[in-house]
Amino acid sequence: MTSRPAKGGGRWVSVAPERLNRWIDGFVERHGPPEVTASPDVVRLRGADGAVAECQVPFPPLTGPGGGPMARLVTHVRTERRIGVLLVRLGGHAAGVFQGEELISSKVGSRQVHGRSAAGGWSQRRFARRREKQVDQAHEAAAEVALRVLAPHVEGLEAVVLGGDRRAVDALRPDRRLAPIFALEAEPFLTVPDPRLVVLRDTPAQFRAIRIRVTDPA
Repeated sequence: MTSRPAKGGGRWVSVAPERLNRWIDGFVERHGPPEVTASPDVVRLRGADGAVAECQVPFPPLTGPGGGPMARLVTHVRTERRIGVLLVRLGGHAAGVFQGEELISSKVGSRQVHGRSAAGGWSQRRFARRREKQVDQAHEAAAEVALRVLAPHVEGLEAVVLGGDRRAVDALRPDRRLAPIFALEAEPFLTVPDPRLVVLRDTPAQFRAIRIRVTDPA
């Protein structure tokens, strides 16, 4: 479980699906029996002392069999899903398909992109042209990996989670070949270091987690 301050007050807590029941029990113990309301995107608990926990539904809308909102949320977050992941940073990229937490298909790659030159004049302009070409080649390589790994699974994917650097990811959006992949885009955007295989394998801990905004009583 992780915690960080939330913009506008309170804090964000990330809870693994397998620990959600325990976390809810702890909230009830600390704040009293809650009033529970639900929408397709959020299940909201308001404790007897005024504390509020807003559970963001991963891969909404909230589904599951009958029962109360919390029981449905627990069932929903524990459902095994087929999810695509695309991580892009300048010079590095990774794509994978997960069945639950298992990585069933993947490809990782990198392309050299030089840093910006501090030199001036003609040498700087030449360097800038070379760097621009390297950036274009890096984006093309990332797009090719996305097509190779994710495109064959598009029909069976419930969602595609993106991550890395937002500018690098956004640079791929104009590629029409990737439109079916971006059409499945779902939160959260994953903040990760250089997209290596070990980083890709660890992404289910982020995209399966339930993000909960907790506001303590005044």
